Amino acid sequence: MRERAVSGTSEGPTPAADLDRPVVTESEIDTPPCTEHPRTEHPGTGHLSQSPYRSVFTAAPLAMAVVDREGTVVSANDSLAALLGTAPDELAGAVAADLVDLTSDARTWHTYREVLRGRQSRLRCTRRLKHPDGHSLWVQVTVAPLPAEDRGVLLSVADISSRRELQARLRHLQMHDAVTRLPNRTLFFERLSAALEAESYEQSGTGRIGLCYLDLDGFKAINDTLGHRVGDRLLAAVAERLRRCADETGFARTSTPLVARLGGDEFALLVEDSTGTEQLAELAEAVLRAIQDPFDISGQRLSVSASIGVVERHAAGTTPTALVQAADTTLYWAKADGKARWTLFDPERNAHRMTRQALASTLRPAIDRGEFRLEYQPLVGMEDDRLHGVEALIRWNHPQFGVLTPNRFIGLAEEDGSIVPLGRWVLRTACRQARRWQREHPDEPPIFVSVNVAVRQVWDSDLVADVAETLAETGLAPHLLQLELTESAVMGSGGRPLQALKALSDMGVRIAIDDFGTGYSNLAYLSRLPVSVLKLDGSFVRGFQYDDRDTAARPNPADEVVVEAMIQLAHRLGLTVTAECVETSAQAVRLRRIGCDTGQGWLYSRPVSPDRISELLGTPDVQAGVGNP
Repeated sequence: MRERAVSGTSEGPTPAADLDRPVVTESEIDTPPCTEHPRTEHPGTGHLSQSPYRSVFTAAPLAMAVVDREGTVVSANDSLAALLGTAPDELAGAVAADLVDLTSDARTWHTYREVLRGRQSRLRCTRRLKHPDGHSLWVQVTVAPLPAEDRGVLLSVADISSRRELQARLRHLQMHDAVTRLPNRTLFFERLSAALEAESYEQSGTGRIGLCYLDLDGFKAINDTLGHRVGDRLLAAVAERLRRCADETGFARTSTPLVARLGGDEFALLVEDSTGTEQLAELAEAVLRAIQDPFDISGQRLSVSASIGVVERHAAGTTPTALVQAADTTLYWAKADGKARWTLFDPERNAHRMTRQALASTLRPAIDRGEFRLEYQPLVGMEDDRLHGVEALIRWNHPQFGVLTPNRFIGLAEEDGSIVPLGRWVLRTACRQARRWQREHPDEPPIFVSVNVAVRQVWDSDLVADVAETLAETGLAPHLLQLELTESAVMGSGGRPLQALKALSDMGVRIAIDDFGTGYSNLAYLSRLPVSVLKLDGSFVRGFQYDDRDTAARPNPADEVVVEAMIQLAHRLGLTVTAECVETSAQAVRLRRIGCDTGQGWLYSRPVSPDRISELLGTPDVQAGVGNP
């Protein structure tokens, strides 16, 4: 047995052998055997005759050898000898499988033996061989049977090194960013997917993975003002600093973080086998410091910063999409928190965001499904403790999250515009209910209903027309409807909003400023607004919360002086005042003493169902009728 001229390895796992079809590891679909075969002068010897076929075999540029059924080379041409770096006569008697490394994986070896035994028509595979002079070459090996009388197979070997090299260059171009020469998004996800495969982290390493996802702050301004050429040079300079950070951070560790450009001014640093959040924090800090230093680009000194989202977790149970999504979310938090910083992923904060997103996506359909209802909180006269009106408060009976109060979804409704149909529903429902109470208690003074209105309802819909239509439909008198807008919305009103408020006031509808005293009130402007009611914010009323018997607990008298001054000012302007968050009798007594008109709060009642309001109508003392909660 002769020594092998070359050594080799397989390209990778070879597809399982098929008894009816050839094994193909790289190539197009195999073609059927040729119908013409070289004839032999001595049947059964395996030697080609001195016919033209022998001349072709010898002179052919394709490297070939005749192999007997035992796998031994009978004869080989000069092309094969040159390819393998040996003499043709030295190949005779060699084990063919050793020459081209057909034994390195079980599947290929099995298929090769099946071809030798005549049980399979052809084997084609790709092998990487090492030439005796030290260089490597890629070859495509084909083994096909000779005619039955020759009792052997033809081994052909084609050098495909140039093609493989071209494919490698094309793959590198395909997988790398042209501007920064960093791995691109495709290669990044390929590496990330491989790192998250179980066999990758179960065999060795920490079993954890980390990701720094960063975005440049202020890059768009540079790109827009100085042009894309300068922008590209800046990106390349940033990439070089990120590479340096990765190399320095990876020094003395098992692996260096992969730096990739994901697109635009977004970059990622992937840390396989991370040791914990501390390692990722150190990397993020290093990146922030590196990018913070000014860049000299085309003779100009440019400064940018970076916002970084950091995620570090167990690799098990994590998917590439989930990891990048978490990092992207955390990057958004870093931007929202002020930029030029890194932020660590917070599962609790993310759960809140996901809940918010779930609510936003189901808000509009919930209106059509009738998932909302109204509760009503009494507005009680300070002098007579009788029910004068109610504030309509919306509740969402969410099928997944239960009963939700307005602070959970009104902001979302204002953002996506669903506040318009939702506000229209609240207006009509509240007015119908107020009219129903009026019909059910004809002998009692009718109570008014107060409905909250968002500024977007004024801008995005014809609020005046909606109110007029609702009043006409329900038969409710305009003075029994009160619309509440926040102080910040009313005080800055101009143009269309102010015109709408004046039109509603002229119609007879009462306009109230909600949470008065929390903003920067322009009192001179207040006198020119069509407002009839001020609702004092609960923070003022809570300052009254002390016991007469406990002199040590009494607050500064200035709190009461400020509220009294606001009430007197409102009365001088012809406005009435409602105090919110009245919770104790002591608060009610003091508010009554300084002239407050109506009160609202748990002293009188929590928000209740329409039926409970019906029970309170006609009650001479609402506080006594409801009782302290």
